[in-house]
Amino acid sequence: MTAVSAPTGVGIIGAGNISDEYLRSLAQYPDVHVVAIADLDLERARAQAERFGVPAAVTVDELLGRDDVEIVVNLTIPAAHAEVALAAIAAGKHVWGEKPLTLDLASARAVLDAAAAAGVVVANAPDTILGEGIQNSHRLLADGAIGVPRTLLTLMQGPGPDSWHPRPQFLFARGAGPLFDIGPYYVSTMIQLLGPIASVEAVGQRPRAERVVGSGPDAGTRFPVEVDTHLSVLTRFASGVVGTSVYSFDSPRRRQTFEITGADGVLEVPVSGFDGATRVLAGDDRDTEWVDVPPPGVHRERGVGVLELARALRAGRPPRASGELALHALEVMLAIEHSAGTGAAVAIDSTAPVVEPLPADWDPTAATPGGSAPSTPAEGRTAPARGVR
Repeated sequence: MTAVSAPTGVGIIGAGNISDEYLRSLAQYPDVHVVAIADLDLERARAQAERFGVPAAVTVDELLGRDDVEIVVNLTIPAAHAEVALAAIAAGKHVWGEKPLTLDLASARAVLDAAAAAGVVVANAPDTILGEGIQNSHRLLADGAIGVPRTLLTLMQGPGPDSWHPRPQFLFARGAGPLFDIGPYYVSTMIQLLGPIASVEAVGQRPRAERVVGSGPDAGTRFPVEVDTHLSVLTRFASGVVGTSVYSFDSPRRRQTFEITGADGVLEVPVSGFDGATRVLAGDDRDTEWVDVPPPGVHRERGVGVLELARALRAGRPPRASGELALHALEVMLAIEHSAGTGAAVAIDSTAPVVEPLPADWDPTAATPGGSAPSTPAEGRTAPARGVR
């Protein structure tokens, strides 16, 4: 009988709302085990530990000092992503981070350089690219369902979150807007399916200088808009594929489209979540009809990227949702913002590794046999971390 490796120990830093989703999901995956949770607000960490059965609620420094934590899941606010990631790396831990990797290229490269020097691995959200929906699309594309990809069309349109969110101000502040709030899902999927991006050119618009909170205790409150709320983007991939994208909080019509046109048909990718059927139009739409191809396998949820990282570490291979992919996506989004401000096309200096799609029978709920022994965290190397939320 083949031996099954012990679960990889996971420590979570940041006990805010998003930790609910991670804690629920990770509890379903036998290859990982959340051993501790930390937050600047220790009472909040204790509440989450009690609610989800996590053995320990500790301070950030205590979590980084634990030998049973191999992977740190960084769920802090974006402004603290780099600081917390660097502290975890200094403590000899692998890191899974929420999006974005950091807020600027210099700190993102510093995180990846520090990880390489320490011999640890960084991976990053969004892990929707590992969901059964997008992975199904990836396999169909790789198998030639539409021939050689030629063009891409993506649309992310809606009226914006100010109509329903009780405190939407932060979604219209610097570092947010439709580009940085929703864009990572689209840009990461583009890179996963079509490879690295060579250049972008964008036009932005900010039709309203102010918005109004539409619900909750602050309903009727006016607040400033600090970012473009509509962006039209032309993307050129290193492969020669060209793309047209819209990211908008200014449309009364809600639309989410991710459509790849190839030499032999069209592939419609379910980019809005972890599941959903891929739609395929083979040939000319005058002669054929769309065919829905439902994804095979077990449903996945947020946190599956932590699991895939753990399995990659044990197999001695890079994770699919790698830090390099996250850095490339961050540079692309920053370049879109810069292009919209200057009116000039912007070349992308970074690249991203091409990765194979997950097998159709990849099962997150199964305990994987064999594999290498768990990596050993460096002992005695800890660093203080601040800014945790």
